[in-house]
Amino acid sequence: MSNTPQIRPVTGARYARIHGVGGYRPVRVIPNAEVLTWIDSSDEWIRTRSGIAERRWAGPEESVAEMSVQAAGKAIAQAGIDPARIGGVIVATVSHLKQTPAIATEIAERLGCGTAPAFDISAACAGFGYGLGLADGLVRGGNAEYVLVIGVERLSDLTDTSDRSTAFIFGDGAGAAIVGPSDTPGIGKVVWGSDGSQKDVISQTQAWDTAFAKEDAVNGAGERLTWPALRMEGQTVFRWAVWEMAKVAQQALDAAGITADQLGAFIPHQANMRITDAMIKALKLPASVPVARDITETGNTSAASIPLAMERMLESGEARSGDLALIIGFGAGLVYAAAVVTLP
Repeated sequence: MSNTPQIRPVTGARYARIHGVGGYRPVRVIPNAEVLTWIDSSDEWIRTRSGIAERRWAGPEESVAEMSVQAAGKAIAQAGIDPARIGGVIVATVSHLKQTPAIATEIAERLGCGTAPAFDISAACAGFGYGLGLADGLVRGGNAEYVLVIGVERLSDLTDTSDRSTAFIFGDGAGAAIVGPSDTPGIGKVVWGSDGSQKDVISQTQAWDTAFAKEDAVNGAGERLTWPALRMEGQTVFRWAVWEMAKVAQQALDAAGITADQLGAFIPHQANMRITDAMIKALKLPASVPVARDITETGNTSAASIPLAMERMLESGEARSGDLALIIGFGAGLVYAAAVVTLP
């Protein structure tokens, strides 16, 4: 028999679930009429192409950190826990413009989460799903009692208002969820993955080092610099999302042992209303299942879109606490994450 000392086993919760959800929407509303002052288009074209009527853009005081703190405060209050019990803070974002430190550390400190580990993840529009998967593992693995997952974006900072293909799409906001122990399964298997062969179909127009090199080259020459912005091959993304993501959504249902008619809500990433409608058809979702359509008033908020839509459905009564919801996020990378969850 070996005399090698044995590591003490770590025991966590048998199951995990979402205990609370909260959101923050910036004050400033950007209607399609304002977008039409930037690009040659029409309100009908924007609505038909995306389903968007307006979006929210953050003001100078509505930073990534501030929006996150506001959303997280609501989630913590709904969960009814002391922030000191939070054993992990995960922030999904692609629009925090500092490489380091992670914005999660500032958010954890402002919320009173003590010395909780805090880190950012970059998984674009699938970021909230990725964070949920990580939080579920931390709680059930015994590494945290409660985990705060935040999806937050200030995509207005990365929007080229002269680009007719993207200027009307993006919005700002934050959504947060508290994940903690549960007596019954509250988060199904997260079906997640990536397809790096299509990494270029949604991307930043230029890397920061390229932008800085240009700044050096034109310094003092009076030449206008081009700020990095988001670009997208819309048709390629549309086809991928419609055909491939419906399969991923079905895999999440199968993994959870749930059928579409047992759902209390379908909360897809708010990317495009036509994509949502195509997924409903592919999943054969009954008309009785409420579907999140937050994109109409909020636009595409990337990592924030699912928790923001979840909060709105619960507040409006469209979905109820205890209902089962299918969530799915997909975006730049290309990345995706889907799961069935019990609504808080």
